Amino acid sequence: MSTDRENWPEGVARHVLPSVDSTMNEAARLAPGLSGSAWIFAHRQTAARGRRGRDWRAPEGNFSATLVMRPDGGLAQAALYSFVAALALEAALAHVAGPHARLSIKWPNDVLLNGGKIAGILLESLNGGAQIAIGIGVNLARAPPRNELEPEAMPPVSLAGETGLNVTPEEFLPMLAQAFAHYDRQFRDYGFDAIRNAWLARAARLGEEITARTGTQTYRGTFETIDETGALILTGPEGRRAISAADIFF
Repeated sequence: MSTDRENWPEGVARHVLPSVDSTMNEAARLAPGLSGSAWIFAHRQTAARGRRGRDWRAPEGNFSATLVMRPDGGLAQAALYSFVAALALEAALAHVAGPHARLSIKWPNDVLLNGGKIAGILLESLNGGAQIAIGIGVNLARAPPRNELEPEAMPPVSLAGETGLNVTPEEFLPMLAQAFAHYDRQFRDYGFDAIRNAWLARAARLGEEITARTGTQTYRGTFETIDETGALILTGPEGRRAISAADIFF
């Protein structure tokens, strides 16, 4: 996989904006006019959002971008791009941080560095599932203050804070775009099995006890694997359970 910062994947557009309300909103506005994939990158976001509509802050020097693309296979297949994106993000960060960086992926797609959250991914369907928007935020320069997060949230970290490395968002974008193109090809050529195996090799707390909290229930058990739909398989006192959506704590 080539992630040279001068490279850019063939056939993928790039929109670079000085400021925008959010790259996810801009993706939704641009999507109807796009025939292929496009990265939307902003130096500044004024109204960014995270999962479940939560506010999401992007301090100067951190990375904010959204990829708009057309997945194969409908909405079920589209949801699996959450894992493709997580692998691409982990690979790009590994390329930057080097072989000694302790990176892992918290189900389904939060990337951790030294046990703290360095990046997150938000996936939304567009135009009835014909397109998807994959929003990615990375703490390159600084992590948000803990008091801006939910009490039980993973401790945030930054690349600069953990490694001393200074990488600009402009430098990081082509690395991520190349890494995503690599795993997208893997997915299209070999199916989710290839992505699943690669993801499991990087999974945080695999084989250990974790807590999964859905909207109404809390489950504790051993994180065994993920299945062919990307659901987390948890084994606890009540047996084996597939969980398709939850907040994970450990």
